[in-house]
Amino acid sequence: MAVTASPAPSADRRSLSGPALRSFFRIAELWRLTVEEQMVLLGITARSTFFKWKKGEAASLPKDTLERISYLLGIYKALQILLPEEKAADDWVHKPNTAPLFGGRPALERMLSGQVADLFVVRQYLDAERGGWA
Repeated sequence: MAVTASPAPSADRRSLSGPALRSFFRIAELWRLTVEEQMVLLGITARSTFFKWKKGEAASLPKDTLERISYLLGIYKALQILLPEEKAADDWVHKPNTAPLFGGRPALERMLSGQVADLFVVRQYLDAERGGWA
């Protein structure tokens, strides 16, 4: 029997939004992401929304954005486990990758497709590489 997660109620999303964004912006800094790349990863198109969020003015993030950040946190954590040298872990997203999933291109390129599914696939790949769930 499959278990599905119920969507986070609005109050839960509100309490998760601040910490999620702070974590995201820290990772974005470590990964040296441009504003445009950050916006794609967050799934937003309005620069005004991005800069409000960056200032900490998000009352409650959309479920889609929280899901995206969750995958990115998992990717970040998996890289820290797989590549204990911090710089190597942070640089990994920018380096060409020969795994079939990436076709010789950097993982960041796959993640920047704009699709949540691509974030999931990169996270799943890294979790499998470190012996976690696949």
